[in-house]
Amino acid sequence: MPDPATRKPSSRPIMVLLALLGRRWTLRVIWELRGDAPLTFRELQRSCDEMSSSVLSRRLAELKRADIVAVVRDGYVLTARGRELLALFGPLNAWAEAWARRAGDLPPEG
Repeated sequence: MPDPATRKPSSRPIMVLLALLGRRWTLRVIWELRGDAPLTFRELQRSCDEMSSSVLSRRLAELKRADIVAVVRDGYVLTARGRELLALFGPLNAWAEAWARRAGDLPPEG
């Protein structure tokens, strides 16, 4: 399994996943595809603050190879694996917000 950041083989899937998710715009692309309706390339580009088309093309290609994004007739969607990954963002976000509050980086909720 190649590490997308280094293109070298890695035997640690978590490291490969974290390298993929750590690439600029990757998490944003996944987030913007969270809805049920497919997004065209242009719609996705607009929703990602007009990121460059070359970067968006690379990120989509990487996410397609990773079976996180698929191309359908009307645009791009998350695959079943992509939706499974997206579901993990909720608990991670809750943990991060609690952590930031303890560290004093965010005001308390309320």
